[in-house]
Amino acid sequence: MKKPVKAYNNNKFLNSPDARTIRMLAEYLEPLRRFKKYNIKDTIVFFGSSRIKPPEQARENLNDIRKIIKEQGGATPQLSVALRRAEVDLKSSRYYKDAATLASMLTEWSVNCMSKKNKKARQFTICTGGGPGIMEAANRGAAEAGERSIGLNISLPFEQTPNTYITKELMFEFHYFFIRKFWFVYLAKALVIFPGGFGTIDEMMELLTLIQTDKLRKKMPVVIFGTDYWNAVINFDAMLEWGMISPEDLELFHFSDTPQEAFDYLTTELERLFC
Repeated sequence: MKKPVKAYNNNKFLNSPDARTIRMLAEYLEPLRRFKKYNIKDTIVFFGSSRIKPPEQARENLNDIRKIIKEQGGATPQLSVALRRAEVDLKSSRYYKDAATLASMLTEWSVNCMSKKNKKARQFTICTGGGPGIMEAANRGAAEAGERSIGLNISLPFEQTPNTYITKELMFEFHYFFIRKFWFVYLAKALVIFPGGFGTIDEMMELLTLIQTDKLRKKMPVVIFGTDYWNAVINFDAMLEWGMISPEDLELFHFSDTPQEAFDYLTTELERLFC
């Protein structure tokens, strides 16, 4: 008689609702094992839209649409919409460049701190959601600085595919959002939030809530990058006027509009808190 399959080799069981807790635990333990193996203890997390394009791609797309309109002797309603979209994409593409620059600057700074052989020095590794857009830009910046970076990818029906700049050994694929969020927070020593949509706002608000309610034992500098965008999307001053937040809650984060400004703030705070 053929022996039955052991439970831990039974794929039908492991993918069933009854084994959900096992799958959750696996998404905690497998990354934990890899982070220990590669000595990842401190991260700087970048959040932002997956839809933001590299400047060169955005410019090429816009030029292609303009060329088509010129060849056709005018814009159809559909082309007018595409033109407007391409113009917005080019405008927002500056954030891709800024994210890559900032990630590169922070990576080089972290390596230099380590090279001083300061016993208290830490190496801060860039960590992103692993996808395109701002996530790709931050991983790209770390790679261009010659260092590794983390990608916490998640399976989605659209948009989310791992970018090519993530260090292979530190590329992860999650099913559960809340386990992925845990890994964003657990190792994070700083947070940079670039313009984004529902997902970025969800991540930002959850992190700010954890900081506000002292659920995090560590202090964490938070940069909200892109004043024009965020002031148009979220009215923090109105929250204060309506009494929904306290004046000190506005001190939980710092607005920046240039990589250098964000770099100066983050490195000052990281050195004060952790070095």
